[in-house]
Amino acid sequence: MEEEKGTTGSINLSLNGKEEKINLSGQVHHLPFCIKFNGPCTVSQYFKPKLKGMEIDGLAVEEAHFRGRKLQGTTISLPNGYAGFVLAKNNSGKRKACDVSEGNSNDWEMKAKFDKLTYWNHDAPPSKDDPFLRSFHWFTVAEALHKQVKAEDLATIDAALA
Repeated sequence: MEEEKGTTGSINLSLNGKEEKINLSGQVHHLPFCIKFNGPCTVSQYFKPKLKGMEIDGLAVEEAHFRGRKLQGTTISLPNGYAGFVLAKNNSGKRKACDVSEGNSNDWEMKAKFDKLTYWNHDAPPSKDDPFLRSFHWFTVAEALHKQVKAEDLATIDAALA
């Protein structure tokens, strides 16, 4: 039986001498489709979201078109204590010989940061029931699961069960 080998890597979120971090808040978009292109493009010349002037479930609705398809979305803030990062592979620094020969780099560095993003739906306005927005409920669940339990909490539970 062959033993599986794990890989290790690192993510560097420091500024590395940069005076100001690049803030992409309001410029990050979660689109309901895949674009099979990885390179420079003048996106702002073609993709021009506009506020519709209406709110649904307390969300300001935006509208845009991509290749003739109507998109409706909203800009949301990430929960307090959370941030989004744009990462890129770090091609400098020490790497193992096997990583270099296989072309695998597991060292990443922060290129930009954001605390707001816009998510889009095809032909449907955004709502609190959208799966993307509902996934943010997991932040609350994770916080509750990892919250430190105090002796008073245990005593209260013991008294309630007795």
